[in-house]
Amino acid sequence: MPKEFSRGQRIADLIQRELAQLILRELRDPRLGMVTINEVKASRDLAFADVYITLLNEESSEDREGCLDVLNKAQGFLRSQLARILKTRTTPKLRFHYDNSVADGQYLSKLIDAAVHEDNSRRPSAEREKIEEKPEKR
Repeated sequence: MPKEFSRGQRIADLIQRELAQLILRELRDPRLGMVTINEVKASRDLAFADVYITLLNEESSEDREGCLDVLNKAQGFLRSQLARILKTRTTPKLRFHYDNSVADGQYLSKLIDAAVHEDNSRRPSAEREKIEEKPEKR
């Protein structure tokens, strides 16, 4: 019977938790902003760890680039701090990537809402009233 979580997944989860704490407490750069670590994917041999981030208060692509620049310059420091915590033979090299999934999800949600609104506006008013009167099934 296979294990539910491999060693690589457990280490990736630990890296995610610890990186979030290190970025919050140790990095003091005004370009950084509010960083959220969405996911960490570690390679099988633990040589690399791809860290996917999003920004909570992102206003432009310059904010994104500045944040990624800060994190990539601090990756050596973050890696050395992780080495103390992980206590593994090797510590993965960190590669930071911006995660577009949150922005894509918001965009799709807006499209769905617009389509529903347009569909409702095209229905005759009598049909709309019937739909609104139906009780919800539970």
